Order: sequence, then C-alpha cells, then structure tokens
Amino acid sequence: MLAPVNYAQLLFPDFSLILIGYLVCRYTALNRAIWQPVESLVYYFLFPTLLFYSIIRSPIDWQGTSNLMLAGVATGLVAIALTYTLPRWPWLGKRVDARDAAASAQIAFRFNSFIGLALADRLAGPQGLQLISVLIGVCVPMFNIAAVYPMAKGSQNGFMRELLRNPLIVATLTALVCNLLGLRLPAIVEPTVARIGQASIVLGLMSAGAGMQLGLLARGKLLSGSVLAIRHFVTPLIALCMAHWLALSAQQAAILLIFSALPTASTCYVLAARMGYNGAYVAGLVTLSTICGVASLPFALSLLGWWPI
Repeated sequence: MLAPVNYAQLLFPDFSLILIGYLVCRYTALNRAIWQPVESLVYYFLFPTLLFYSIIRSPIDWQGTSNLMLAGVATGLVAIALTYTLPRWPWLGKRVDARDAAASAQIAFRFNSFIGLALADRLAGPQGLQLISVLIGVCVPMFNIAAVYPMAKGSQNGFMRELLRNPLIVATLTALVCNLLGLRLPAIVEPTVARIGQASIVLGLMSAGAGMQLGLLARGKLLSGSVLAIRHFVTPLIALCMAHWLALSAQQAAILLIFSALPTASTCYVLAARMGYNGAYVAGLVTLSTICGVASLPFALSLLGWWPI
C-alpha cells in the first residue's frame, strides 16, 4: 500500500538549497572563485562516494527484479533517443544552438537519486528503497554514458577518454561489480561514507545555484521546453507503457513511474561545466526541472489509475 506524500514539501529542501547557493554567490564575498573548487570536490569525490555507497550497501535481487530493470532501461533508452534527435527535428533543429543541445540533453533522462530514494522510502518503505536502488544501479552508468557522448563529440577529448575520466561511471560500475561479488564496506567506515554522501547532496545543490544564470534560459526557450517536456511528461507515459508491457506488479509499476518523473540530477550542471560547456544554462534547467517535479510526480502516479497495472 502506497502512503500519501506531499511532493512540494519533499522537493522544497532541494529547491531552497539551489536558491541559497544562488544568493550566496551573487550577494556575498563567496563568489564564483570560491564555488569552482567546490564543484570539483563534489564531482570528483563526494558524489561518486555517495553513488558507490548507495549501490553497495544492500544486495540486489537480480532475478526478482529483472522485469523492473528491463522496464527502466527500456524507458531510459527511448528518452535518450528522443533527446538525441531533437536537433534533427525539422521545426526545432534550426532554432537550437548545437552546444547547448549537447549540454542540455542529459536534463531529459538523468534523475535526482536523492529525491528518488526519499520518495520510495516514504511511499513503499524498505521494499520500495530496494526497488529504486535496483533502477539506480542499472541506469546510472547508461545515463552517464549517454550524457557524456554528445558533449565528448563536441570537445577535443575522445569519447572513451571522457568515459574513463568520468568518476560517476567509474564509481557506479565498481559498486555493481562489488555487489555482484557480495563485497560490503566494513561497518566501521560506513558512518564516514554516509556523511560524505550527505555533504555531496548539500554542496552539489548549492553549487548548481551558484552557477545559475536564469537570464540565459531566455535564449533557448524552445530547447529548454523540449528537454523538460521529455523529462516530466513524455518519460512517465513511456514508463507506463513499459510497466503494462512487462506486467509489473502494482508496487514495481509505482516505483518505475516515480523514477520516470523525478527532477533531473543536480550534477548535470557540474558535468557540463567540467566538460567546458554552458554550465550556467544547464544549472537554470536543473532548477526548472526541480520545480516541474512538483507536478510531474503526482501526474506519473495518477497514471496508474487511468491504466491499471
């Protein structure tokens, strides 16, 4: 039985941290010169540690969740394909900047795992946490590879080199291998690793706010609207079709739909900035996606009532 949840209340802490980062950077002595090293700390150390810990902390039931994993991967692949083709759409292609399209593509399919874990726990308890952890484990490598690819094509570094240098991909794949081998962190180090993860959430969101320039969104309204529509409206519809096609249980379908409608990852901004793209534009999209999540999450769950699983 899924418990009721106030989505606006759940998303408020993330949005407020982004806003605080923006205000601190713009109106105090803690300006961009301070926040650029913080971005590197989050991207190369804090967030990879959180990803590794969230995947390795509990065994994954690969057999019992195989259909859920397939549904999550299939939903993600369709969203990625739609996003990649945006610059080729006849009515859109000539109106978007190619570099902005490459940097913003990740907005349409990456997700905020912090909010996802919190929602799953609230709605379905420990079993919900385990189910969404499975989706996180199998989708993070795929989504990060898909995020890096269009930006690597437009940079001087090769695609494989960018993948090998991406700490999020390395951390996730390493954690999956450890999980398969049954390896766990020693109990004595778990509290330290957990606190590192908590720090990554706070600093990652504040860094996104510090790099935000909402005025830049005005130049790419069509592109911004397209990637946000895929993230918050189209992807939940795809997820519902996958849940029906693979005959997921009601609980698995609900977790998949939550997963499909989450706000985009706050580290989208950091990845774009680290690869030499317009990080400020992406940070603005991250903020808008967080706001859109207040509507898209109830919308996604309401789909279960329209088309019973």
